[in-house]
Amino acid sequence: MESHEVTMPDATYPGVYIEEPPDSRRKIAGVATSMAAFIGWSQEGPTSRAQLMSSWSEYGAVFGGLNSESLLSYSVYHFFGNGGRQALIARLLGDTALKPNTPGFENLLLPSSGNGGLYMLDQTGFNLLCVPAETTPPIVARLQEYCRDRGAFLIVDCDETATYESLIHGPDSSITREDASNSALYFPWIYAPDPICGDLPRALPPCGFVAGLYARTDATRGVWKAPAGIDARLVGASGITATLTDSENQVLNARAINCIRDVPTRGIVVWGGRTLRGADNLTSEWKYIPVRRLALYIEESLIRGTKWVVFEPNDETLWAQIRLNIGVFLDDLFRQGAFQGTTPRDAYFVRCDKETTTQSDIAVGIVNILVGFAPIKPAEFLIIKIQQRAGQPQA
Repeated sequence: MESHEVTMPDATYPGVYIEEPPDSRRKIAGVATSMAAFIGWSQEGPTSRAQLMSSWSEYGAVFGGLNSESLLSYSVYHFFGNGGRQALIARLLGDTALKPNTPGFENLLLPSSGNGGLYMLDQTGFNLLCVPAETTPPIVARLQEYCRDRGAFLIVDCDETATYESLIHGPDSSITREDASNSALYFPWIYAPDPICGDLPRALPPCGFVAGLYARTDATRGVWKAPAGIDARLVGASGITATLTDSENQVLNARAINCIRDVPTRGIVVWGGRTLRGADNLTSEWKYIPVRRLALYIEESLIRGTKWVVFEPNDETLWAQIRLNIGVFLDDLFRQGAFQGTTPRDAYFVRCDKETTTQSDIAVGIVNILVGFAPIKPAEFLIIKIQQRAGQPQA
């Protein structure tokens, strides 16, 4: 542990002297939550490594802007249009456009060499992953595993031709397993004006719009707020390829399919906030997108913010410092409204002591920290009870 010697100021005349010792707390900074990685084909640009873009104009300068054959370009365009701020672009090799779900695309996306494609992201930090229009279940499952290993979240598109009838039994079971907690599926595709074709409407995969919505919601409300509801309007959307009734939405919602709806006076909005482990029959603790993403945010922030403990004496002094630093971080989240509970005691706990770290742990250089929090779950159903008193005399 660091020690700070407190020296008293030179007293030159009678009076009160104040000296503030340095703060021994080590501030834990929250990590980014909405750095989005996009993978796909574009007509130009580097292919050796993922490129960080901070605006649509920057993307245009490096990757050539919109191209009618590149769903990647449209997804990035709508990501920035909906509030996205930073995007990593992994351009796949290919002289001609090779679309997802077609022979050869998997080899570019997941090359056996382990170089290029998805693996361009290995040395980067990202929170959201989009592979526009990729819907093949085995490939989606590989992407889910990749995101789970890296603490990231995958936004999955439905098939362009998907309908209520084709989805009524839920997603393919291969993409609803354990790794699915770090992913969410959106239906249907979205119509948007196409600047290349005189603003005629074109059907586009949802992931770019939705990733931008995630970023916008994180910035304005926090990662603990579900990116859904009447305020979750998709900017630039003019329609959807499938219209749902409320009862149909309810059926798909229970099967972990997040629906996109056209709401009068509100426009095109996201009307679902579940992960692909969020089907009612799975009873997963990671049912809801904001709960899972908040946990990922806390995990990564604490991992990065406690690296200083390496090689420190593993004793009560260290444990107390850890409890203090993590407690300050969680208390700040509590005061922002990230947790349930009216007091910090109700909202979270931090344990790091001789019960979590035994003498056996100390002998091998391990310090164990146990953190718990009470997440706020989305209020999916609003029930209003109205009672009338019958038989009363009229005024």
